[in-house]
Amino acid sequence: MGDEPLAIAIDPTPDGGPRRVRCRLCGRPLTGADSRRTGLGPACNAKLHPPAPDVRTRRHEVEQDALPGLDPSPSP
Repeated sequence: MGDEPLAIAIDPTPDGGPRRVRCRLCGRPLTGADSRRTGLGPACNAKLHPPAPDVRTRRHEVEQDALPGLDPSPSP
């Protein structure tokens, strides 16, 4: 584990201000708290972690026969 690089690159600032955290993928400075915590900007995070597919888009109606013993037409 000693030779693994840091997950997040942190640039020291010469004036002692807040340190700049850079994106692990593109190298741009990160400003948001979530981005700084994950080490990825919003665009790079979306590239690496696309949203899950919507299950409802894969569903479809199937024509089925009526269950035995049930009359599909209502009686008067």
